Amino acid sequence: MKLYYKAVTNKGESIDGLIDARDSSEAAAYLRSKGLTPIKIVKREKSKLGGVLPFVGSKVKASDVVTFTRQLSAMLASGLTLLRSLEILKNQVGNSALVEIIDSIIKDIQEGASFSRAIAKYPDVFSPVYVALIEASEGSGLLDKAFLRLADTLEKQQKLKSTVKSALTYPAIVVAMMVIVVFVMMIFVIPQISSLYESLDVSLPLPTIILIQISNFFVSFWFIPVVFFAIMGFAYSRWYKTVEGRLTIDSIILKIPIFGNLIKKTILAEFSRTLGILLSSGTLVVEALERASNITGNVHYKNAIVDIAKRVEKGVSIGDSMSLYYLFPPNLVELVKIGEQTGKLDETLVKASEYFENEVDASVKTLSTAMEPIILVILGIGVAFLVISILTPIYQITSSIN
Repeated sequence: MKLYYKAVTNKGESIDGLIDARDSSEAAAYLRSKGLTPIKIVKREKSKLGGVLPFVGSKVKASDVVTFTRQLSAMLASGLTLLRSLEILKNQVGNSALVEIIDSIIKDIQEGASFSRAIAKYPDVFSPVYVALIEASEGSGLLDKAFLRLADTLEKQQKLKSTVKSALTYPAIVVAMMVIVVFVMMIFVIPQISSLYESLDVSLPLPTIILIQISNFFVSFWFIPVVFFAIMGFAYSRWYKTVEGRLTIDSIILKIPIFGNLIKKTILAEFSRTLGILLSSGTLVVEALERASNITGNVHYKNAIVDIAKRVEKGVSIGDSMSLYYLFPPNLVELVKIGEQTGKLDETLVKASEYFENEVDASVKTLSTAMEPIILVILGIGVAFLVISILTPIYQITSSIN
């Protein structure tokens, strides 16, 4: 179980943290073995909110990692040791999950492990690229600069992801609201109107008949679409995990009008930036390519980059290898070739990533502008159909009375 401890070092310094132990006696024995004098050992108490919502504070967010990295960079640059910096950060971090991770990292370092080896135990928090950059910088004594570079990179990744999400959020919300409104209309509103029309014994136009039939189906057989979509969702998730399914879906994603091009530019920006910072840290080209292939999120790009790494290993240049794949635009290929010729490939790739980031920003603005009239037209057609279907019989009844 997790125990909170407070102890004093041989130099009289007070430290505290979390420790895994069966009871307080075992925890005290472990602390004494490390040359610490335990003052207080108590069972860790969960927050009231955490007791009600067990998932609150249990996940380390990308923003937490960015803050942790930047603060660690600043502390190391000011002359503090890595261990002291981690101890200070542990007491400042508000995320309980990250506190536990930092506490574990401190223990591993105290036992002789390197920082890169300690954080490699948490791949969900620290990506392979993160670990690789730290590992490459540990021997050079430039760990603070590596953390600064990582913090800048992570912030750019967050900005890029938020930009893409903002482009997809608006249409997603509109579609979700349309589905909810249609569901409410079909289940609650249309049956009432249908009963009114039946009591008046009025002849109904075709749009109204269609609307009523659809409503009757939803009221009587609502479970059929629910079961259908549940089965389809389960089948999709299973199929997507297969090699054939992943290849097919990822290919379709890249071919979606407008959105596919946006996703391509996002992948190229991430790939260029990651490969650039890996090369600038001294990582070997083949290893850098293999690590960069894991951040694309698309199996076609991953397979292409892995194949490029194999070709580079055989002596082919990166630019010539990339030119064999349509996934990489000619301007990126030419930039890579120029970077290889000048010996500044890492700087060229970083500039290429900035270019694609600007392209993503421009695409998002264009997409947002283009989506608004399209969504309005779709909403207008749907509303017009409902209005015509509902009001036409009422107009006929009013006309017959007059």
